[in-house]
Order: sequence, then C-alpha cells, then structure tokens
Amino acid sequence: MSLLGSLQIANNALFASQVGLQVTGNNIANANTPGYVRQRPVFTPAPTQLIGDLPLGLGVQVDGIIQQADQFLSDRLRGAISDLASSEAQEQAYIQLEALIGELSETDLSTSLSNFFNAINDILNQPEDISVRNLAVLEGATLTDDIRRLESRVGDIRSNINKQVASAANDINRLLAEVAELNVNIVQTEGGSPSGSDAGGLRDQRGLALSELSKILKVRVAEQANGSVSLFAGGDFLVFEAEYREVEASFSSDRGLSIATINLVATDAPLEAAAGSLAGNYAARDEILGGFIDSLDELAATLAFEFNKIYTSGQGLTGLTEITKEFPVDDVSVALDQAGLPFTPVNGSFQVKVFNTRTGLTETSDVFVRLNGLNTDTTLEDLAESLDAIDGLASNVSPQRVLSISTESPILEFGFGSDTSHVLAALGINTFFSGTNSRDIGISETVRSDPSKFAASGGGIGEDTNIALQLASFGDTPLESRNNQTFFDQYEDFVAEVTQASSVTQAVGEGFRVFQQTLEGQYLGLTGVSIDEEAINMIGYQRTYQASARLIATISELLSVLLTL
Repeated sequence: MSLLGSLQIANNALFASQVGLQVTGNNIANANTPGYVRQRPVFTPAPTQLIGDLPLGLGVQVDGIIQQADQFLSDRLRGAISDLASSEAQEQAYIQLEALIGELSETDLSTSLSNFFNAINDILNQPEDISVRNLAVLEGATLTDDIRRLESRVGDIRSNINKQVASAANDINRLLAEVAELNVNIVQTEGGSPSGSDAGGLRDQRGLALSELSKILKVRVAEQANGSVSLFAGGDFLVFEAEYREVEASFSSDRGLSIATINLVATDAPLEAAAGSLAGNYAARDEILGGFIDSLDELAATLAFEFNKIYTSGQGLTGLTEITKEFPVDDVSVALDQAGLPFTPVNGSFQVKVFNTRTGLTETSDVFVRLNGLNTDTTLEDLAESLDAIDGLASNVSPQRVLSISTESPILEFGFGSDTSHVLAALGINTFFSGTNSRDIGISETVRSDPSKFAASGGGIGEDTNIALQLASFGDTPLESRNNQTFFDQYEDFVAEVTQASSVTQAVGEGFRVFQQTLEGQYLGLTGVSIDEEAINMIGYQRTYQASARLIATISELLSVLLTL
C-alpha cells in the first residue's frame, strides 16, 4: 500500500472521530431535552483491498447515526402511560366524590338524617306543640336540600368531566395530524439517506406526540419498513403513513346530562377507548359518578316512598280541607299499578276520616283498591268515584290526569289512615316527602305551609302519636322492599360502596404508577443521556483523532523525505 493510501486511512479515521465527537456533543447538549433519544454513530471496517497476496484494510467508515431505542420497551411504556392515565382519572373522581360525601363531618347526610329523626322523636314528647312539629319539617327540608345539593355537585363534576371528553376530540385530531405529517418528513429524510441513519429529531418529535396521545387513548403502534408508523385503536386504523382519520364528539342524553362520546367521523362509530384519560373519564362520568347518582336516586326513592307509606296513614293536629295528588297517571282508565306511577301501589285499602269541627264527630270510610290483575282492577277514575261517594267529600280528576279531593263544607276536615295499598304514597296524597329521586326530592307544600298537619296520629286528628312513633324508628325498621334491609343499612352500604371502591381504585392506580415508573426507568436507562458515559466517549474520540492526526503528520514527513531523494 502506498503512502497516499495510508493517508486516506488516516483521513477516514479523522472523519469518523469528528462524527463521533459531533454526535457526543449533540447528546450532551440534549441531556435535558424532553423526549430526546440518545444517538450513536455506527462504525464499520472499510472494505479490504488486495495488494499482491495481502488483504489490507482501508480503515474505518461511518455507516450511519442511529437512535439508541427499543421498540418493544417503547410500546410497553406507552401502554403503561395509557393505563395510568385511565386509573388517575378514576382516582380523581373518587377523591372529589369522597370530599362531597364528607362522611364523619358535620355536613354529611348521616348528620342530616340523625337531626331529622331526632326532631320526629321530639314530637313524641310534645305532640301538642306546633313548633316542635315545625322543627321536624325544617329538619326534613334540610335533609332534602342536602340530598339535592349532593346530586347537583356530583352533576357538576360529571359535567366538567364531560367537557374534558368533548375537548379530547380536538387533541386527538391534532396529534394524529402531527404523527401523519412527521411520517412524511421521516420517510423523506431517511429514504433519501443511503447511510440508513435515523431522522433523530423528527423521530423524537413523533415519540413525544405518541406519548401524549397515549395519555388520552390507548393505541397500537406498528412501525413500517420505510420508517413511518401506523396507529390503531382496537380494530380501527387512525394513521397510515400520511393519512389519518378524524374523530368528533357525538352527544346523547344520560341522567339529565348531554354526554359526549368520541366517534370516528368516517364510520360514525364510537372510538374504542381501552385505556387512557378518555377511557378513565368515560368510567368516571358514567360508572363512578353516574352510578353514584343512581344509588343516590335509589336512596332518595326509598326514603320518600317507604317513609310516605307510613306517614300517609296518619293525621295531624288539624285536618285537611283540600288536597291534590302530586303524580299524574298516564291513563285514567288503566289499573293504578299499570298507570305509569313512579311508585307502584298494591292490592289493599285505606281509610278516609271525615271530621266535623262543630260536633267533634269523625266518620270513617273504607276505600278498597283492587289490584289483582283482573278486569275489576281500580283505576284513577274508580278511585275518584269512591272518594266522591263519601259524605262531605268531593273528588274529581283534572284534564291533566291529576286527582283532587276537597270538603263540601267549611266545618269539615278529612284525613287518611290504615293504607295497606300504599296508593296514597304512590299518588302523592297526604305525603311528607315530595319527588321521586335525588334531583326533585322535597317536602310536601301542605305540611311545609302548615306544620300542624304533620301526620303524627294514627287514631284520628290530634288523637295520639302512634304514627310519629313508627316514623321515629323508620331508619331501623326492616323494609320488605329492601329484602328486610333497614334504611340506615342502605345508607351505610351507599357510603361504604364509595369508600371501598375508592380504596381499590387507589391501590390499582398505585400499582400502575410503580409499573410505569419502572418501565420509564428502564427506558431512560436505554435512551437517556449519561453525561459520564458521553464524557468517556468524548475522550475516546479525542484520543483517536489525535492518533489519526499524528499518523498524518508521520506520513507527511515520510512523503517529504521521499520527495527530497
């Protein structure tokens, strides 16, 4: 080999060292850059050359600059990011929910329940005191206000989460478009490079976009031979090379809220969300908070109907002169248990007590409610006729399918008793609680405007406190409709369900956090920049450069000697 050949070998070595130093400097400069993946030069021996019978090397050549990455580890990390984002969204919902419930505080529902039933218990000690009855009414109003307020605040959280779901469509579209554009740039950059080098900066940007997208939606990433990536959500493709499919928010009604669902525009079908903040927000909005509202509705319905079933059989210190039922029926000629009432009456009867304030006499009449599934089943029209047939009472059904009852004389008052059919509670007649769920539960206007009508007596107007005694112990009374579970047991299960589910969700979330942090540590150990390691590489490249420069100097001296001969 000639001296000029040796000079070329030294020149190649200088170039390789320069590339190595430049890559090392680039790594050090980006040591704190988010998403940066460490790069390394790929050196290979140059092809050999035969000089006579001797195969001599031609030095080193730089084949390319590639990223120090592991695709499998990257996929696992993106999956862990999606799982953690989903879990954290649900965790946050439970944290806010527990704060609203405020159990063991002075503003929780259990405190309102205790105050209400304690106020009813005070009526037993002072049945003739209207102010005591008024306190019971006020405590009942506070209880219903607290239930409605709790439902409203949970609804506000659902609404905020729903807004996050709706806004996710714009974020997904932006990231899909970014990935598609970067695919084009990466293919153009890497495809035009014969060295097979990675388009490091562009790949870093795409990696950041994929990580951000993984926080929102769990996607499957498939890298193509040309350097582009294809994205899939379930069985639907989202990005293929330069093309991407847009998504949009579609709205429907659920529990009084117009909820958003992210759909693919091309198919108008819901985008599969197996994990990510989108899936977590779905679960938080529909299952956690929506399920809580369902349970709260059930609790409010039990309180209203079961309490009213007892209360409607009682009488107050003063009787009623007129009353209109709260709940209309769908059809006045259909049996009451099939008429669309929020609560279902059963076969039985109730008493109507007409009290003459002048003579002090009470006339008691039995009204039968037949609900046996036969043609003779009682309709609202039948009930109105039966009540209208009682001396001193007038009853009719309005065009709005609402039943009203009134006395025919100013000296008459009426009340109800012994309702085994529960039709009074089902229709909303002589009730204490109004409404059917946590959104509309309240106190009957009749008792709210006149606390003397609080139905504490079971034997007649102002006669005894038998009904108040049953009402005071209502919370601990087994309920047939709840499989002999008491109302207080139902409330405890209601609270325990939230706290237990919250604990489980936090434990699962902590597991996802540890797993994600473990994978991130492995990923950073592979792709992150170590200043110490780069410093060692820099010294190695420096020494190689110096040695190559010394070789060039030596060859230069030999050439000078040769030329002077």
